[in-house]
Amino acid sequence: MTEKIMIKDKGMEVSAENIPNLDQTVMQALDFFIANPLPRIDASKFKSPFVIGSGNAFNTGLIIFSGRDATFADESNFRSTISSSSKQTQQGELRDVVVISASGSKDAPSEIKLAKENGLKTTLLTTKVNSDAARIADEIKVYKSIPEPYTYNTSTYMGMILSATGENPARIKEFIESLKLPENFTDHKSFTFVVPDEFMQICPMLDIKDNELFGPHSTIRAYSQGHARHAKFVIRDENELVMTLGNKNEHFGDPNHRFDIDIPEGIDYGGIMALTYYLVGKIQESKPPYFKKNIARYVSEDGPAAYGSGTKPFDVIVPGSE
Repeated sequence: MTEKIMIKDKGMEVSAENIPNLDQTVMQALDFFIANPLPRIDASKFKSPFVIGSGNAFNTGLIIFSGRDATFADESNFRSTISSSSKQTQQGELRDVVVISASGSKDAPSEIKLAKENGLKTTLLTTKVNSDAARIADEIKVYKSIPEPYTYNTSTYMGMILSATGENPARIKEFIESLKLPENFTDHKSFTFVVPDEFMQICPMLDIKDNELFGPHSTIRAYSQGHARHAKFVIRDENELVMTLGNKNEHFGDPNHRFDIDIPEGIDYGGIMALTYYLVGKIQESKPPYFKKNIARYVSEDGPAAYGSGTKPFDVIVPGSE
């Protein structure tokens, strides 16, 4: 049971017990998408685009534009990447920049501004129609989202991915609800995901969730099948649960501590994201409340300070779409 922790959000005291775990947010997001059908996005309409995003927005871009002739950049290298493309821009080979940002703030406005200065057409994928980035982008595609804890970005990026894959959120929910966790699930100290190669881009998203929810108490590893073969499991430990999606695990981890999950037809990247995030939430539930103890301090102090003076505190619970 979560210990009593009181935090302040917008001047009001809130019990950390009221902050949902990630699995709860996943199910709330799926219910929301069932009730609010998503728009579709056709990635093929963009001509050899630059796709820019920070954190899991970057990984969302990799998923949406996988298999396309696209160049990807994040908050650390977008300036050098755009600058090095001036010849392509002049020759008309590069025309579009797609910026993915749930909030439409932080790095997104400067990314769009630089792209426009270089003569590129900008499209913003966001959940905030009145954000700074939305006000200057040439085009915006706005997705509805639910209120959720800062950093979770579950409904935000899941909505964008589902809009590209066209998956049925009701089918995904049914799949997750049919899942039976091993009886000793919560006894494990660490957890590793092994996913089919075609879903390899979910792995960095899970790494980020490990950083956000567990930090120095790192709990989760994630590999594609191909990467898992490269000496990731030299060391076996009964305290590690290896969760393998889509294939029977005959090689990785302690044979008595493996959890194989069949992937039904109709499940694509959106379903894989929902499933793995749900399991991360179950892991979160089984551990001390590292995130809940620290998020109030982070959103009011460390997080805004890193973006420079004048940056307003972030919300503990980020409002849903406007």
